[in-house]
Amino acid sequence: MAPLQVYYSGLLFTPRSSLIRVGYFKSIPWVIMEPKVADVWDSLIQTLEGHTWNVNSAVFSPDGKLVASASADNTVRLWDASTGKQCGVLEGHMYNVTVVVFSPNGKLVASASLDTTVRLWDVSTGKQWGVLEGHTSWVNSAVFSPDGKLVASASQDNTVKIWDTSTGKQYGVLEGHTNWVNSAVFSPDGKLVASASWDKTVRLWDTATGKQCGILGGHTGTVNSAVFSPNGKLVASASNDNSVRLWDTITGKQCAVLKGHTEDVNSALFSPDGNLLASASKDNTVRLWHTSTGKQCAVLDGHAHWVDSAVFSPDGKLVASTSRDKTVRLWDSSTGKEYGVLKGHTDCVNSAVFSPDGKLVASTSNDNTVRLWDSSTGKQYAVLEGHSALVRSAAFSPDEMLVASASWDNTVRLWDTSTGEQCGVLKGHTDRVNSAVFSPDGKLVASASNDSTVRLWDTIGKQCAVLKGHTMDVNSAVFSPDGMLVASASDDKTVRLWDTATGKQCGVLEGHTSWLNSAVFSPDGKVVASASPDKTVRLWDTGNKTTIDIIKTHAIINIMKVSNDGKHLHTSHGILKLKSSPHSGGTRELPHTLTHSLYVTDQWITCNMKKLLWLPVEYRPSCSAVNDTASLIVIGSRTGRVIFISINFTALPAAYLQPSGNVAVIEGKGFLGLVGC
Repeated sequence: MAPLQVYYSGLLFTPRSSLIRVGYFKSIPWVIMEPKVADVWDSLIQTLEGHTWNVNSAVFSPDGKLVASASADNTVRLWDASTGKQCGVLEGHMYNVTVVVFSPNGKLVASASLDTTVRLWDVSTGKQWGVLEGHTSWVNSAVFSPDGKLVASASQDNTVKIWDTSTGKQYGVLEGHTNWVNSAVFSPDGKLVASASWDKTVRLWDTATGKQCGILGGHTGTVNSAVFSPNGKLVASASNDNSVRLWDTITGKQCAVLKGHTEDVNSALFSPDGNLLASASKDNTVRLWHTSTGKQCAVLDGHAHWVDSAVFSPDGKLVASTSRDKTVRLWDSSTGKEYGVLKGHTDCVNSAVFSPDGKLVASTSNDNTVRLWDSSTGKQYAVLEGHSALVRSAAFSPDEMLVASASWDNTVRLWDTSTGEQCGVLKGHTDRVNSAVFSPDGKLVASASNDSTVRLWDTIGKQCAVLKGHTMDVNSAVFSPDGMLVASASDDKTVRLWDTATGKQCGVLEGHTSWLNSAVFSPDGKVVASASPDKTVRLWDTGNKTTIDIIKTHAIINIMKVSNDGKHLHTSHGILKLKSSPHSGGTRELPHTLTHSLYVTDQWITCNMKKLLWLPVEYRPSCSAVNDTASLIVIGSRTGRVIFISINFTALPAAYLQPSGNVAVIEGKGFLGLVGC
């Protein structure tokens, strides 16, 4: 990563009161509107990135120098806890790795997997030391005994198995649960094992004999994990009933019920001194509790998806949390405070779109709302509430007086942009509605749904036509510039063309090998461009319904928009340049001048395909919108945050004002594809 971009990002995204920002922010003269950020630093210290799928668990080594993480990408990864650098990838499991744990001396790592095995690894070399085989179903957890001589594994075969780490042989089988066993853990003296199960109980077992010596009943949902306190006197259990419960290991009596989470609690763990308990939940938070009083003392809020586990560092000063947002986050356990939370959406932002004049932005979210923002100030203008499920997309009418929103509550709703009031509910779809769009004259709305149909409505709310033909979910629909056609993109791998006057299907465009994200018309309506996860963009002639061109891309294109002059197709990963006539072959030279083009990728804001600003994890997009005319970028995040950044092109370094020379030129009959390298 280039130092200059890191410097810019460091200034732009650090808290407003930080000395770095206060002292040096004026050194970015090309930022007109800066994103709203927190006032002070929060407790997040480090984000460890590298896994390519959900991270299921993370644990510190006994000396606190390493972190091991287990992921659904089938790997275990080792990280330097002080720098966040990846220092090892342990590969061998065939399926999802559910948990990882260090041996007490830190020399071995044990990992449990859905491939029904537990594997032992040498930490110093990263080599696999042994494979413990015997379970007949997925292994949900594994843990070392305090002396490191045994490993206990919990499985969906309803058993806990005990293994000898020196030989790899099975030492014992603990049987009694009537449903899957989610986790097992040794007591600090190694004499007991506690197991948590889908049968809503925690069971205590004698390690030496394998006999059951207690059943802790009280949870009203699946028990996901159980753990002993450092002194062995308490057991904490985490459950799908949204609670953590504390139990006396001698009497089996319930001591406390810790309530606060709003979704399933996946795991709980005591701090090394036993004074705190950290719980990880599907409500995307980690919560800290005082074990003596049962009171909540902190909420660690920042993950964009479920938090599967949380662990303390050996000194208790840090908490590491793992999430299905593919990150591991480190927190300061002594503060754990909520800082400067920016008001806005409270859940993932699904889409953002500018009004035709660029003065407003509409954003949609999993929090069931549409929000309107003033693009000149970044301030929230209105909250449109009424949907009963997540809102997938929104569109402005051509005259900007209405917004149409498409929701998974099976409806499209119309809103007055001046008042924020709901002025129509379009009911008729029998499944989730993915998109809604106005016709060019603003008289019709087309909606695309998982019920395999596109429906046409007037803006009063009357259904005009049901367009049937697709055999799977319809992801999007768009009107031609003259409003006479609708093009719909579907999971059935086709684009279909419809006559808006009659509702009849007038073309099926087939050729993609995967489902379709979107389709757009050229300004003259003679060409349709379609994008698919098969990593191609296809161009179609709307007259004879034939393929004009196929352009291979290096990434999945999610967003497409044809420029007003019809010469460029702007996509989420670059520009496709329209040529006025078919080309006979060979490679064309790129023009020396292009309009300044801003793009938002997974980690970067780019200008003319050159990396301009690196986006920290908490600011990375779940969706984005760019107004090139106003040089304004809107980014919606999975946490619900919506940020605005405006760029002054005239103040940018000269290198950004020319198209990048480091691009791949992909020549086709109709378009040139530019893919950043």
